Amino acid sequence: MAPIEDPLLLLRHSIASSGKITPTTSADSSDEVPLSKATHLVFSSPDRVAVPIDAPTRFTSTEGKAIDVRSIYFAWLNRDLTIPEYNAIAIKLNDEMAGSAAVHMFAFVERLVLFTFLEGAQEESEFIKPLPGGQDTTAGVSVSARVAGATSKAAPSSSGRAGRGTLDPRLAQIYNGERRMGDRNTVLRGIKATDFSHVRKLAAPFMTRKPGGGPSTAPGVGSTTALALNQKPARRPDPIILLSPSASALLRMSNAKSFLEGGRYAPPDASAPASMLHISRLIKDIDPSRPMRFILVEGPEQFKPEYWNRVVAVFTTGQAWQFKNYRWSNPAELFKHVLGVYLGWRGDEPPESVRVYGHRVMACSVEKWRDPGQPGAETSRWRDREVVEGIWKGIEANMRSKGWRKDAAPTSI
Repeated sequence: MAPIEDPLLLLRHSIASSGKITPTTSADSSDEVPLSKATHLVFSSPDRVAVPIDAPTRFTSTEGKAIDVRSIYFAWLNRDLTIPEYNAIAIKLNDEMAGSAAVHMFAFVERLVLFTFLEGAQEESEFIKPLPGGQDTTAGVSVSARVAGATSKAAPSSSGRAGRGTLDPRLAQIYNGERRMGDRNTVLRGIKATDFSHVRKLAAPFMTRKPGGGPSTAPGVGSTTALALNQKPARRPDPIILLSPSASALLRMSNAKSFLEGGRYAPPDASAPASMLHISRLIKDIDPSRPMRFILVEGPEQFKPEYWNRVVAVFTTGQAWQFKNYRWSNPAELFKHVLGVYLGWRGDEPPESVRVYGHRVMACSVEKWRDPGQPGAETSRWRDREVVEGIWKGIEANMRSKGWRKDAAPTSI
């Protein structure tokens, strides 16, 4: 009866000897199939050996779970990919297997140890269990001998005469006395993986903060009060409000500050061509301790791509040309991401182009403007503040839903 081969050593030997490894649908088959449909891995060198593809190996994950043959072979096939790229194709393979099996998504350290072992540059690791010492390890010995034999046979030809006759015994003795160069894995890490878990405890005071904003103290670590005195508070990005550049808009750059900050409407002044305004507003549910500064602009011409994540409201008159240079030029798509606000006269119906947007656009109305010299003109403006508070209430609810915090803006909206 042939000895049972260890899958890890089989794979390591096949890599060293450039042997063929074939995924098949049975132990007796030699037809290669996709990895998602394979049931066995067939090793052709030095003797034909078939290993069940779901068989566990001696390689364990950081959680102590034995990794199966399919996961290790799949990781080796995609060893040149980055972690995100590898995870993406691993998810695709798992979808193809439709729950019947799943490949393990290796962490960075696990991949490094696995590839170093399979390349022959490492013998021991905390992730690789040793072969059982109490039983006959003929399988492990046989494969180890084959690996050593393949290496010793390859060494004279690669280092000496490249297959042209036998190597001079004296030259072979010199080569055997040379110091062998290691690869980047053995140079940087040695023969065993270094455990850096203790660094997490040292980094905890620097990375963790209490809900109140102050630094937290990790167990076993001294107070970080002195460290907090030297740290600058995190700068919060300013939210952005886009106004309509239309000449028919009731709210323009010239009167937006007095309306949104002062609570009183006045008609826009065409002779005040401001390109940007700053207004302040205390948003209690996000930061009750300090007012937030809002940036008001009429167009996104100077926007960087990340600025769109800070847009909290768009004032519109319903004219589609306003959105031509927006990130979302389709109004229906735009108002899925950003709150829309229409400001019109009390008693007038919003235009049809605004009504079709539905609840995604807040329709507000103010009292029609009357000459302050007319009797009762000022008393009609008491409703302005009520309208302003309603607009801010909508903006605040939208900001909370998008993930605004007291020290950070959302990464996407």
